Amino acid sequence: MIRPAGRGARKPDTTLAKIHEDTAIARVAVALIQGMRPKQWLKNTLVVAAPLSAGTLLDPTIWGELALAFAMFCLAASGVYLLNDLLDVESDRLHPDKKSRPIASGRLPVRVAWPASIILLLVAAALPVVLGYSSLAAIVSIYIVLQVAYCIWLKHLAVIDLLVVSSGFLLRAIAGAAVIDVPLSQWFLLVMSFGSLFMVAGKRFSEKLHLAASGGATRRSLESYSLSYLRFVWSLSAGIALVAYSLWAFEIGGSSAANLTTVSIVPFGAALLRYAYSVDTGHAGAPEDTVLGDRQLLVLGVIWVLVFAAAVALR
Repeated sequence: MIRPAGRGARKPDTTLAKIHEDTAIARVAVALIQGMRPKQWLKNTLVVAAPLSAGTLLDPTIWGELALAFAMFCLAASGVYLLNDLLDVESDRLHPDKKSRPIASGRLPVRVAWPASIILLLVAAALPVVLGYSSLAAIVSIYIVLQVAYCIWLKHLAVIDLLVVSSGFLLRAIAGAAVIDVPLSQWFLLVMSFGSLFMVAGKRFSEKLHLAASGGATRRSLESYSLSYLRFVWSLSAGIALVAYSLWAFEIGGSSAANLTTVSIVPFGAALLRYAYSVDTGHAGAPEDTVLGDRQLLVLGVIWVLVFAAAVALR
């Protein structure tokens, strides 16, 4: 006997549809988080650079402010990453690596990525104001304006694009100083500025070298550069960063205890040379990937941090 279809007979279909819906939402949420590139949040730890150099990093009273600066740059950078991927979706689909990004691959719908990007950028700029950190709000806002302009227009201008991207690293370091009211030395600014330019030009050089070898499509921002020009930029920037750091170390290494600062030139220079080796061989991608993916570079970086921190503590 055939039973009449009642209200209970439709429940399995409704439940199954609900499961599919929840699964689809979960997949989009995961894709959104991936599109925000949490792996690249590591570069936001540059907010501790100024407190480290000033010897105040171990003061627990400033950790809250530094955490706020770190969080705001994570939000701002994530909004910029989403915006950049939205604007570059067609070219990313032709790139051998970037075609797997959430937006380019279709895993993250455009209708979700656009409002998410806008909300992240607005929160990053407005929340510090609400919490009473106007200087941090100003720096984050400058970062957002520069990076949005980069995504829309400036990334197509040779040289300017290198300066804008490297400015993002510098602004992170400045934000860490501003949020806890630590003065910045001229040497610190020089090292950060040219160190950032070295990493950005090195990444461009490695990417162009890699794409030329694989025969893949290249981005418009790379078409204006030759390998020789990019090599000149990252070589010059590395040299200036090393000289500026050395002069800074000699200046603050006054007492015998603080001579550790002078000793720190050795691991700093060695790390710079190792990073340059990664650039020259075409293996320098994003700075955080380059550092974490190279054991020698990571060890040299840790040694430098320990020596420099000890020197500052004994100063």
